[in-house]
Amino acid sequence: MMSVRLRDLLLGLRELGLGNAPVIVHASLSAFGEVEGGAETVAHALSTVFYNLLVPAFTYKTMVIPLVGPPNNGIIYGSGKDQNRMAEFFTPRMPVDRLIGAIPEAVRRLPESRRSSHPILSFAGVRAEPFLETQTLAEPFAPIGALEQAGGWVVLMGVNHTVNTSIHYAERLAGRRTFIRWALTPHGVVECPNFPGCSAGFEAIRPDVERYTRSVQIGPARIEAVPLKMLFRAVIGRLRQNPLALLCDQEDCERCEEIRRGIQQKGEGL
Repeated sequence: MMSVRLRDLLLGLRELGLGNAPVIVHASLSAFGEVEGGAETVAHALSTVFYNLLVPAFTYKTMVIPLVGPPNNGIIYGSGKDQNRMAEFFTPRMPVDRLIGAIPEAVRRLPESRRSSHPILSFAGVRAEPFLETQTLAEPFAPIGALEQAGGWVVLMGVNHTVNTSIHYAERLAGRRTFIRWALTPHGVVECPNFPGCSAGFEAIRPDVERYTRSVQIGPARIEAVPLKMLFRAVIGRLRQNPLALLCDQEDCERCEEIRRGIQQKGEGL
């Protein structure tokens, strides 16, 4: 199999035809097979093609679990003894979590890249300061809302909607409940409200956005782009029709089960 080159990435990304629209990108390096120059090549291609580029730069290793906390929070208090011992202080130079991928980390490391300061759910990007500056502890996904207002798109590179963070923002617009988590910072443990639920069930939104989706093939990887405005509309419509939509079916998922309990037992709606 031929390796993917910078030229292939540039041509493929331009073929999406997004013009100067701002984008948030979720990407898997392994989906491309072999890439000449690795994740850095993909990051360079993204920053070349897209003028306003945003990626998740989440840092889950800052998270700690307290012994006690608010009820119905989708978490088992006191269960984080080992996790708390290994937790690290958030700093702007902290690498992006490995679960998020090598490509977002390569974007973060670009000389022209900037990063927001949320201790768990930061974003990084190129020429993205107007979006990054909207983020607060209380509104971690505000940059995605700002991106939608600017006519933005979500670009999925070799991944599906289960990693599509923008759906979390749409869930919040629809009124779905969120959670509280805690992070370790140089100034102490910080409470982080409006932490999202689980995303394992998000691929169910695909039929609702298929007609708005643009796609190209770059090597073995399928690249998809969905306008955030239509994604938000689809998610909100689905949740209003069925408040249980997009939840996962894993019995041990504390957050999805907590949302179900709130809907079914307490009549709390979303």
